[in-house]
Amino acid sequence: MSLNVRKNSITTRWAVNNLGVVIVILLIIDIVAGVLIRYYYYTSAQQYLANKMSIITSAVNRYAGDQQTNYNSEIRALVENYEYKSQIELMVINLDGGIALTSSGFSPTADVEMSDFDKAKSSQTGSAFAESKTASGEKILAYTVMIAPLGSEFQALRMVVSMDNINRQIFVIVGMLTLFFVAIVALMIFTGRFFVRSIVYPLKKVNTFARCIAVGDFSQRLENNTNDEIGELCDSINYMATELSNTEAMKNEFISSVSHELRTPLTAIKGWSETLLTMSDDKATVEKGIQVIINETQRLSDMVEELLDFSRIQDGRLLLNMATMDLLAELGETVLIYQERAKKLNMTLQYYEPEMLPFVYGDKNRLKQVFINIVDNAIKYSDASATVSVEAYEEDGDIVVSVSDNGIGISAEDLPKVKTKFFKANQTRRGSGIGLAVADEIIRMHGGTLTIKSELGVGTTVMITLPTVDKGKKHSKSDKNETVNVELITTETDDERKTLYEQSEGDPKV
Repeated sequence: MSLNVRKNSITTRWAVNNLGVVIVILLIIDIVAGVLIRYYYYTSAQQYLANKMSIITSAVNRYAGDQQTNYNSEIRALVENYEYKSQIELMVINLDGGIALTSSGFSPTADVEMSDFDKAKSSQTGSAFAESKTASGEKILAYTVMIAPLGSEFQALRMVVSMDNINRQIFVIVGMLTLFFVAIVALMIFTGRFFVRSIVYPLKKVNTFARCIAVGDFSQRLENNTNDEIGELCDSINYMATELSNTEAMKNEFISSVSHELRTPLTAIKGWSETLLTMSDDKATVEKGIQVIINETQRLSDMVEELLDFSRIQDGRLLLNMATMDLLAELGETVLIYQERAKKLNMTLQYYEPEMLPFVYGDKNRLKQVFINIVDNAIKYSDASATVSVEAYEEDGDIVVSVSDNGIGISAEDLPKVKTKFFKANQTRRGSGIGLAVADEIIRMHGGTLTIKSELGVGTTVMITLPTVDKGKKHSKSDKNETVNVELITTETDDERKTLYEQSEGDPKV
């Protein structure tokens, strides 16, 4: 894998943030190790020269204390016969500061640098080390010790040792250490290449797949051969593609269904409008046509309103006009609306109305919309001679509205999806497929639940659970994303309104 890639790629970030940091750390370690190794070898060399010099100075001191010994002659003999002359060059510096004698027998040039001698003269210990180079470029380490007994023509002893061998050894060690670090970096690049590839290549496939999804192609799926985070991402994206594909299919079915639902009343309106133009003298026909047009127009209006509600829910713009209300009034009105229709379809609509139920805190129009949707579905998905039952009761401090039918029912496979947007369990029945989704959201905004139990070929039961007025107000106040306008609902008469209001609030004058 080449590292010459995009500036913001994962490979580049890995090379900079991971490999770059390691290289910098290894480089610092290499430099510090080189300095420490050099310090160790140079310190050892200084210690070596100091030990050798102490032996020489001890002998010189003995010569100085022996009155019968020629001090200067002994020093000359000591230098000329120095046993380590092959390794160390021993020199004697005279009183003029020049080199009087060397163990090699060669007299150095007059301009030889002796900074160690200058340091030793000013040092309290009378000794000093110094590093320098010879005229030939050889690096040396020199050590000078001052000696100045009375009667001596010499003032210092000087040892010089070549550092070239030591420098070569230091270079070899540091070079081996550097090669070791280079091998580590190379190994990191080699192993990192596969690691980065295991991330970058799947991500490239994910990117390509995401672009396919963006243009509406949900047919492909990502291959997943790992159990790590990349594999989990692939599974999630495959799941997303499946859900989007299902949503797209439901959306297409929804568009087709809505188009059909819109075309049917429009066709009736157009047909009767054309008929009325040619039959204006037949009063009965005119009245029938006008009634059909009114009914179909209302049907269109209801469909458009349902679509608008769905759009508001999707955008979070659905507002509730909350108030203390009598749920039985709205439920009873809904049953009254559909009783005549049930008779025309040869169905029975039964309503088990309790004498009294606690008030709820909600939007009466939206809750009535939910009741209408549920009862309409029960009739719509039932055949002739079917029975639809509506019941309301109190259970565990909540109000429960149950709508049951013995119609065609819903399969176990479709039951979890019936509250999903665009979904229609039965494509042969009219409807847009968003009514239950809207109803479920309205009930949820009231702090309640909408549950559906059904069995294919047996029937369906929809249960709406709503909190009573006190619980409902608490839910409404806790929902900060919801805007509500509070108003007091009126009842049939002033006396009934006063009685019901006193039961719910305590003081009608407040």
